[in-house]
Parts: sequence; structure tokens; C-alpha cells
Amino acid sequence: MMSLRYLLRAVIVFGVMLAIGAPLSAQAQHFHELDKNFCILKFGPYGMHLTEYQPDTSDRQELCGDIPSTGRTVVVLDFIEGELRSLPVEIRVIKDTGSEQDLQAITVVHLPAKVYTGGFINFEHSFSQPGKFIGIITVRGKEEHVARFPISVGEGGVVSHLMHYMMVIVPVAVLAAGAAIFFIMRGRRKSPVSTVS
Repeated sequence: MMSLRYLLRAVIVFGVMLAIGAPLSAQAQHFHELDKNFCILKFGPYGMHLTEYQPDTSDRQELCGDIPSTGRTVVVLDFIEGELRSLPVEIRVIKDTGSEQDLQAITVVHLPAKVYTGGFINFEHSFSQPGKFIGIITVRGKEEHVARFPISVGEGGVVSHLMHYMMVIVPVAVLAAGAAIFFIMRGRRKSPVSTVS
């Protein structure tokens, strides 16, 4: 049967597209991990490399804003520019409530402005509940420069990974379905027409 032959071709095309899509999906995930491992905060002329760890649960795995679970979290900020070693830096982590009117009430970590001559800042905080937070770094000098970065605790892991796969698999599936329809329709058009002699 002609349409069965074209349907078989469509299934083969679908299989090839899925085979192509799987490595692409893995590659998207790989680049996501790479971005997280090189998390740079830029503000004004300065930059800091942000790394977070959860030593009790993830054995030195570097994190960047997406903290998989509650509990003890270590935050390390490495200065990129040497000039930062002579400037006072203030650190604050707040609950993301949508309003910062009462900053004191929503602050979970506060390190007053201080000069860090060693070129890095590290601090620990134990997050007791999942949720969204904002890290605020303020560099004080002749001008004040502020960097803000989102922190998600115990929320994003599974959803984030699923989204990466969906962004690749869904378009590939749509393309494969389109190819299947194309081959089926083409098969119908090319079906032999019987003639009477």
C-alpha cells in the first residue's frame, strides 16, 4: 500500500530527528552548566565571580543563583579588578517580596561595608525555607555601584532541567510531525491512477 510506505519513511525521519535532538538537548544542558560555573556579576567598571556551595548536600558542586535545597549555603565572591581591594563593599541578601520599603524586615544576611584586602568575600547562611531572594552588593567609593542578582532556593532544579529539554525536543517533534504529514500527502498525490484501455 502506497501510503504505508510513505508512513514508514515518515517514522524513519522522525527517528533520525529525535536522534539529532537528544545530543542537542544534552549540549544545551552542558552550556547551561558552563554558564553557571562562570557566573560573573558586573556593576559599573567592576566585576565579581559568584560561586555558591551547599557543602552538606552537594560536595563542592559550584552553584550560581539556583540553589537546589534549603540548608547551609556558602557564598564566595572573588574580585576581578584589583581596585576593589581598597574599596568598602556591603553585602545584603533579602527576601524577594516585590517591595524594599522596609529593607530591615526582609533582610536575611547583612555584612556592613568593609574593605576586603584579600580580594574575596565569603559568608555562610542557612536557608530554612525555599523561596526567592535577592543578593545586593554595594561598592562604595567616589561613586556608588550596586549589583543585584536573583537567588532561588529549593525551587528551580527539576523545572529548569525540564525546560532545557523541552526547548529542544518540542521543536524537533513538531518538525518530525510536519515531515510525516508531508510524506503522507506526497504519497497520496503520487498514487498511480488506473487507466482503462
